[in-house]
Amino acid sequence: MTTTGEMHRAAGGPWWWGRWRSAGLDVGLAVASAVECGFEGVGFARDAGVPVGVGVGFGVISGAVLLFRRRWPIAVVLVGVAVTPAQMGVLLGVVGLYTLAASEMPRRIIGALAGMSFLGTLIVAVVRAQQNMGRGDLTRVGDWFVPFVGVTTSLGLTAPPLLLGLYVGARRRLMESLRERNDSLERELQLLAERAEERAEWARGEERTRIAREMHDVVAHRVSLMVVHAAALQAVARKDPEKAVKNAALVGDMGRQALTELREMLGVLRAGGGPGVGAGSVAPPLAAVGAVAAAAASAVSRAVDDEDGPCLGDLDELVGQSRAAGMAVELVVQGDARGYGAAVEQTAYRVVQEALTNVHKHAAGAKTYVRLAHRVSEIAMQVENEAPPEGAEAGVGARLPSGGNGLVGMKERVVGLGGVFVCGPTDAGGYRVSAVLPAA
Repeated sequence: MTTTGEMHRAAGGPWWWGRWRSAGLDVGLAVASAVECGFEGVGFARDAGVPVGVGVGFGVISGAVLLFRRRWPIAVVLVGVAVTPAQMGVLLGVVGLYTLAASEMPRRIIGALAGMSFLGTLIVAVVRAQQNMGRGDLTRVGDWFVPFVGVTTSLGLTAPPLLLGLYVGARRRLMESLRERNDSLERELQLLAERAEERAEWARGEERTRIAREMHDVVAHRVSLMVVHAAALQAVARKDPEKAVKNAALVGDMGRQALTELREMLGVLRAGGGPGVGAGSVAPPLAAVGAVAAAAASAVSRAVDDEDGPCLGDLDELVGQSRAAGMAVELVVQGDARGYGAAVEQTAYRVVQEALTNVHKHAAGAKTYVRLAHRVSEIAMQVENEAPPEGAEAGVGARLPSGGNGLVGMKERVVGLGGVFVCGPTDAGGYRVSAVLPAA
């Protein structure tokens, strides 16, 4: 009910009733009240000196008002109070007062009407008890009996329906509040599930990008050097067998190193997948989303922060491999070397590695300078190559395939750690790759 006593009509019931069951209950109560008031109308007609038919009709009409108790509870209570002096409408008054108390009417209105009903019932009960004593029906009782009967009767007809209606109304409002809260929680859970799915999709995309970058760094550099050494091996196999054997050993070492790094990466991915996150997993949607996100986060963190990954101490070996492949490389280190985080050292190593790989691919034979500067709060690296010599385009480097993802991967790594990445051609016809990473 609303504050005006009107019930919001729900689908399925006639007129103002929300359900057919409620309509049937009110009709039954109205019929019972009409029958009660009709019988009591006989005594009212005799006491009032009017025809019996008039008294019965008045009682039936008054009792039938109970049919509108959900629509107009105030009117029903007022009718019950009005017919109380006629000593009729007990069911009408009790049910009407209960309906009013259970509605969403302001408490002051409910209290005022309940007080009116109490006073009306009290007056009628006292008058009736005095009449019985006057006729001699209650000669053996004392003077206390009249007020006792009046108060008891009034409380018995007013307090139970009032208290029960207040309880039912409070319980109904509580259930509606809980239902609204449940609906709100369901909507929030749905939003959380959608956001979790978005985060999981983002994590999967980030993981795919990270895997592609790691595979590119591992495969591109090693395989590029292997191709260079294989070409050199083919060129000197007949002229200088000793150098050919040396180049073949280098090719084998680089291949084994590439396989070792690939196995380590695959091991990290398998360990980060966790149990139950496979193609045949039948976990619930939210659990599957959480498992995928956890697996992606675990794989990314272990792939980046693994202490066993490449570090700055391996730069000498990296530069030596390029020199062994025929590249003129000069390594210059400025500042005092110190320990950095695993992610910082691995990123710095990968930047230099990818830059040297690009020199092998696009500027074969060009002299290259690798500069590393240890500063107070950052570490800077720069790989710069001169213009390739004449005829280098027809050499081995020109035949090395390029996917165009090396520079993108380097920039993603550096920016992901809060650093700065710059690359581009030089005025002398070469190419320069520069990166600055925070030390922390």
